[in-house]
Order: sequence, then C-alpha cells, then structure tokens
Amino acid sequence: ATQPRGLITKPVILGQNRASAMEGSKELVTVAAAAAVGGLAALAVMNLRNQEPRAPAGYGPCPRWRHNGCEDTDDEARPSTPLSRNHRGRTDAITQVLEHPDWQGFSMEEAREHANAEAAKAAMRTPTEVLLDLQRGNARFWMGAATRPEVSAFERRALINLQYPSVAILGCSDSRVPIEIVFDHGLGDIFVIRVAGNCLDTTTGASLQYAVKHLRVKVVVVMGHEGCGALKAAVLPIADIEKEPPQLSKMLTMIKGGLDEKKIGSINDDRARDRETCVANVRQQLQTLTQDAEMMSKVKSDELLVVGAFYNISSGIVDFFDEISKDTDLSKLDFRGRSNSFRA
Repeated sequence: ATQPRGLITKPVILGQNRASAMEGSKELVTVAAAAAVGGLAALAVMNLRNQEPRAPAGYGPCPRWRHNGCEDTDDEARPSTPLSRNHRGRTDAITQVLEHPDWQGFSMEEAREHANAEAAKAAMRTPTEVLLDLQRGNARFWMGAATRPEVSAFERRALINLQYPSVAILGCSDSRVPIEIVFDHGLGDIFVIRVAGNCLDTTTGASLQYAVKHLRVKVVVVMGHEGCGALKAAVLPIADIEKEPPQLSKMLTMIKGGLDEKKIGSINDDRARDRETCVANVRQQLQTLTQDAEMMSKVKSDELLVVGAFYNISSGIVDFFDEISKDTDLSKLDFRGRSNSFRA
C-alpha cells in the first residue's frame, strides 16, 4: 500500500519489519507537516501581499516607519491599525516582514512611551468598567466568540518596562480553569493568583495586597469552580484528610474549617451540593478580605471592588456574587450565613 501522491517521495510498504515501518511513519509525518506548513505560509504570503501597507502591528504613528513611494512626511497622517488582538493569532513578526520590508524597527524608548500611555489609560478606568469588561470577556468565551488576544512583538517589549493589570483574580490551580482564557484576556491584563481551593494564606493574601497597593488594580475577584477536587477532599472525614501528605493535609483542614458541613450535607442533589460547597468557600475568603484595612479603605473610596465568582466548567459561564463596594456596610457584613444566591 502506498501513501497519497504528493505527500511523500518513497512509499511505505506494509509488512516490513517494525523498525522500517516506524521509520516510514516518521518520514510521512515529517513530510506531511512540512507540506502543510509550506502551504499555509504560501497562502499567508499571497494574502498579505495583496493588502495595503499599514504601520507596524500595534504600533501607531512612528518616525521610523517609512514606505517606498509614500510622499507624505507627516507621521500623524500615516495609517495605524493596531493588531494587538490578532484574528486567529496571526504572527506579527511575519506580518511586519511581509508587509513592511522597509520598516526599521522600534526602540526601547518608544516601547516605554507606549507602556506609559497604556498605563495611563488603565488608570482612568473605573472599577465598574473593569468588572463589566471582565464579564463581557467571559460572555465571548462561553458563546464561542473569544478573540484569543495575543499582543504584538512591540507590545510584548513594552511590557518589559511596566505591567498595569486592572484585575487581580484569586482562582484555583485546576487545569480546567485557565483564568485568562475564561475571561478572554491576554498578556498583562490580569494579575493571576492560582492555588488549590482558591484559598487565602500568607502567600496568596500577600499577592493580593501587592496587586492592590502597588499595581493599583480596580477589581479583586475570588473565583471558585464547579467540581473542585480540593473541596471534595476537604469535606472528607478528618481521619482521611490526615492520611494525606503534611502540607496537603494542613491546607484541606484549613478549608474544612470554613465550611458548614451540616448544611452542605443536607443537600441531596450532587451538583447543588458541589456549588454550595464552592460558594461557601469563596465567601469564607471574602470574609477574610474584609479584615484587610488597606484593601477596605480603597473599597470605601470607590477605588476598588471585591467580588466573588463561580465558574461553571460545563457551560463556561462565570457567575458573580456578593460584590463588596463603597455602599457595603462592613459592620453588618457576614457572608458565612448566606444561602447560595448569584448576581450575574
């Protein structure tokens, strides 16, 4: 039996010894992959060469941008099409080479200027605007319309100088809950802290404090998720928890202490019980955050929102609940006795 014509120059004969067959398979995969990549590259070249010249991706007016035949010397008049969020992740480096053979590059000073300008824009956003942007990103994700944002080479270089995320999220380490993907955000957009059970301890608490004080994030989210293994383990009998390795046992015991197991055990439906356990754990972390004086002072001055969230792995939807804002009366706040209620 021979392989389809055009993919491989030498047929792979069935019935050969094992070593020869494996070698033939490797050759088929290698040549087929090369053909596929070559075809895609050729299509990319054809498409890109038919486009009108533009300023480098994500770059804007720049004195270093020059194109043959362009008589206009006014940099402000030159076209600029930011491509920081590429459709299907087209590589900016290739785009620049194919579309802009006369482009001379950018300097670190220009990258710093770009970073400072973007940081200034981020500083102007309100906490409500930031939370709304997060919700819209999740809506794009679960509706299958995610943009998969990938910044350009220029913007990555700008991020060397400065980071200016608007959101800090304490989430779970679970591989099924990648924060940036769930909210359709990209590099530099979210300050992410991930730990099993999304629980607060010295390290995670300090990370949130750093984000609030030094990065000046506008929103702090504590997000749990459907089917959390750490929470399932935390509701096991203490004798079973103590069989785990010392650090894991200590963490599970800490989570267990914040759960109302009698209430949780009275729920018969498995999914409802799972969600109630997760929300109760998130609320325990929110209650702890209300004891952080500096964080709450920013909440009171309307510089910060703190909110809980629950991620449904099955649907992709994130439900937000228990928002702590400047209007919240902290003296009467007690999340631990609340029932499971969401505000999307």
